[in-house]
Amino acid sequence: MAEKNWQEGSMLPIAVQAVVCLASAVAPSRADADTLVPPNYLGNFDPNLVWEALIGGIVVCAFLAAIALWIHSALRRSKRSQLRRNAFVSSAMNNLNQGVVMTDAQRRIIFCNDRYLEIYGLTRSDLWTGMSGYDILELRRQRGVLAVSDDDFYEKAASSNGLISELPDGRAILVKYFILPNGGSVATHLDVSEQRKLSRQLASTKQFLETVLDNVPACVAAKNIEDGRYIFANRAYERFWGFSRDQVVGKNARELFGAKSAASIEATDRAALLAPEGQYRNEFEVEVQRDQARRMVASIRIVVRNESNKPEFLLVVFEDITDRQSLSMELESTKKFLELVVDNIPVALIVEQVKDGSYLLANRSAETILNRRREEATGLTASDIFNAKEAKLIIARDEAAIKKRGMITEEHPISTKDGLRLFLTRRATVLNDAGEPQYLIKTHEDVTNRRQTESRMAHMAYHDGLTDLPNRAAFLQALNQMIEACEGTDEEFAVLCVDLDGLKEVNDVFGHALGDKLLIEVAQRFQDAARGGLVARLSGDEFGLIIDGKQPDAGLALAQQLGEVLAPEFHIDGRAVRAGITTGMSIFPHNGPDGASLLANAGAALFRAKQKSRGTISLYQPEMDQQIRDRRVLHQDLSKAIKNGELSLAFQPQGIARNSVVESEIIGFEALARWQHPVRGQVSPAEFIPIAEESGLIVEMGEWILREVCREAASWPKPLQVAVNLSPAQFMHGDVVGLVHSILIETGLAPGRLELEITEGVLIEDFDRGLALLRRLKALGVRISMDDFGSGYSSLSYLQAFPFDKIKIDRAFIINLGRNPQSAAIVRAVIDLGHGLDMSIIAEGVETIDQLAFLAREGCDGVQGYLLGKPLPIGKYAGLVGRVEAMELALKTG
Repeated sequence: MAEKNWQEGSMLPIAVQAVVCLASAVAPSRADADTLVPPNYLGNFDPNLVWEALIGGIVVCAFLAAIALWIHSALRRSKRSQLRRNAFVSSAMNNLNQGVVMTDAQRRIIFCNDRYLEIYGLTRSDLWTGMSGYDILELRRQRGVLAVSDDDFYEKAASSNGLISELPDGRAILVKYFILPNGGSVATHLDVSEQRKLSRQLASTKQFLETVLDNVPACVAAKNIEDGRYIFANRAYERFWGFSRDQVVGKNARELFGAKSAASIEATDRAALLAPEGQYRNEFEVEVQRDQARRMVASIRIVVRNESNKPEFLLVVFEDITDRQSLSMELESTKKFLELVVDNIPVALIVEQVKDGSYLLANRSAETILNRRREEATGLTASDIFNAKEAKLIIARDEAAIKKRGMITEEHPISTKDGLRLFLTRRATVLNDAGEPQYLIKTHEDVTNRRQTESRMAHMAYHDGLTDLPNRAAFLQALNQMIEACEGTDEEFAVLCVDLDGLKEVNDVFGHALGDKLLIEVAQRFQDAARGGLVARLSGDEFGLIIDGKQPDAGLALAQQLGEVLAPEFHIDGRAVRAGITTGMSIFPHNGPDGASLLANAGAALFRAKQKSRGTISLYQPEMDQQIRDRRVLHQDLSKAIKNGELSLAFQPQGIARNSVVESEIIGFEALARWQHPVRGQVSPAEFIPIAEESGLIVEMGEWILREVCREAASWPKPLQVAVNLSPAQFMHGDVVGLVHSILIETGLAPGRLELEITEGVLIEDFDRGLALLRRLKALGVRISMDDFGSGYSSLSYLQAFPFDKIKIDRAFIINLGRNPQSAAIVRAVIDLGHGLDMSIIAEGVETIDQLAFLAREGCDGVQGYLLGKPLPIGKYAGLVGRVEAMELALKTG
């Protein structure tokens, strides 16, 4: 309005000036016209003339004012139009499917749309006036959605392909950066996650299809219809013509073949294009370049059309039929081939005609069941071949399978020339075109040896591999059964924990081999003295017994008798060896309501007996709970040991199983924890590891062991394997997967060099969780090994559930090799089982050349034991890990 007023005010002087000028122009003319006017009238205006000038001035002013108003209105309309255009552009830019950022020549951000903020999780409040492109990149870097430097960002984004930015949530953003002529810039940010996924799927599908076509035995090629040039050829095509794929693609028939062959190919192509059904089959003769031979080819050409139903390319499939003979010869060849295949099937195969039960076909393996040559069985029935009882059973099962019209599987014994054998029999009915049973196919697989092996495996689960006595699991099971039988009665029974005195000394002086033989002799004497009571081996030198009768008299009498039967010397391998026992005893129901309590209290009594004197017998007393307090003290000392650095590592070599130690190349080490107590001295792992597991200290201790082992192994010049035991407690408490991952990153050890040994205890507590953790560990690239295989009761089921990399055969099965045929059979079965599951096998506790040679003959992959080396500090094996040369070099240069 002020502007309008200013324009109107400015018009008045102009109007006055116009009037004055007009009056000046008119006045002289009137003076000239009228000579009678007096001279003094020339300075005055005519009133009419003045009014005309005023009216004219007003008109002019109005006109000029109208023009000014029109200009002002036009400017306002233009401004509103500009604002609407800006709002439209801003709305359009904010609704784009890609983020847009614009800067001026000084790199200040002048525009940033909503999609950009949405992509990177930003808000308008995160931005500020005068913010530069570098500022917003730093903001994204702080939010964790930018992983490259500013220079790399601008360099790659400005390239023709742009920059692919991977976000933490898995999205992929394509960034392109453009410099504008005025010095400013525009950057676009497009989410291409789905496109990349589809691209990968397309590439995978293309590769899959090409792989399938490459493995098709027929020759397959494709060519463009427009110019006849090849766009694909499979391997069979390459082999037939003698061309490589690169030589074929992009060329036509005249550039590849002779004139006659090319003309024949082109004529066939034209015929295919003209065929009404889009397919054309023919046979023609061509000359093969590689040997200049003429070959007869049978081909089919298919016209492939696009979405518009227009021919796009021609698919050619052909095969060489030159070597085909007459139909009768081909049938004869096929018959011989099928007979050869059937005869070499490793199971007995019999084909029976349903209508009369006669045998039509039998392979060589079936002769064992039929007890005659297969040619003699053709045309006979089960009644003609087997005795009446067996024939009746066989016919009944055959009729059941025919009636079911499906598969029937069963196991049953069959009399053979080798005696009664167990067979797995499968019966399948074959129907004719009318849907009626025509043939009965029967296969018989001899599973006698397999079932015997499984029986031995089941026996292994509940028996000690060395002494063949029941193990701890079987002992506890029997103990609970005994409690159930005695509950509600006045019956009593005693539980004895017997510790074999002197075994450690025998092992140290004469070796573990003789010590193991001593254990076997002791087990036999215990069984003879137990008078029907249960005897079990609970651990290395500890036995458990259950004896009923009036207590404590019966238990004390048995303990005394056990001491007496061990009093005479043992003569083993020409050496006289003595052993004694120390016994702890608890009584049901006075010393515990369940098996675990009774066994624990008998163990407490044994501990007290050891403290008093070796060779004594101790009955459980409630005050023996002091033992628990002692264990707590040891637990406290153990927790301090971790903090005070009293723990150390020993490494025992693992080698390839060969016929001699020299040939057994060292491939890795197993790391073992050692504790040097400041007062007690060296504490056995068998003593402090169970305490650590019971108290939960094993988690902290395991972390220390794993970190130190990885750090040590990463420093070895030779990239040998290193194995570490993981306790089940480490799986139940803490993030074992995250721990392993962080330690591998921290130490720089290659994951493939780390082997984690677990026992079945990892899977017993929580099978699903343990299995999931093992799979996550294996995904890190580390190797997973099952330790002490055969000592548990469900190892076989775990092998089925998880693909272990390695199985460690427990030393209890190795020590009897050469003496006990059952041990050899079990070891052989475990090796075959592991290799059948594509797992490597390592045997621990190898101490003799004979054991090593046996394992090498049976195909065992690795060995570990005193024969290769004892657990020692890694400095003792510096040469094996490649540090000898480094030490020599240091001496020369230092």
